[in-house]
Amino acid sequence: MNYLCAEHYLPHAAPMVLIEKVLNVGEQSACCQVTVNSDGVLAPFIDAQGNLPAWYSIELMAQTVGVWSGWHSQQRGSEPRLGMLLGGRGLKCSVPAFPANGILTIDVSMLLQDEKLASFECVITLNTDDGTGGVSVAEARLNTYQPEPEELKKLMQGTAT
Repeated sequence: MNYLCAEHYLPHAAPMVLIEKVLNVGEQSACCQVTVNSDGVLAPFIDAQGNLPAWYSIELMAQTVGVWSGWHSQQRGSEPRLGMLLGGRGLKCSVPAFPANGILTIDVSMLLQDEKLASFECVITLNTDDGTGGVSVAEARLNTYQPEPEELKKLMQGTAT
């Protein structure tokens, strides 16, 4: 299947879109990819050595969940909706930074969903620009919440009850 760029499935725009490619979206999973380089979407966030600090992994995972949600919304004829990251559990990164020119593949798999709440198991794999690697470098479990539009409006105004 051919997918659009990640920004088409997310409710925000550059420079806050950190995912370049959508590789796959399934019923309960998604796989996205991004290359760490100064010419791509990660350019504003890389350090002086051209690396991406590993703590960005949680946002890469959250945006892949967002792509999953946005793609499914579009399949139902709706626009992508804002979701919230409630928390991440068990975040483990085996490297302090993702290296320049590394290709990050982000896989998310839904563990459970209950109306507006969902939990996803997430893994980031690192490949080098020559295609070698395939090493798991980060993992976490993300808990998300997708409020209804009126609820979101109240939350943003600080009047939620």
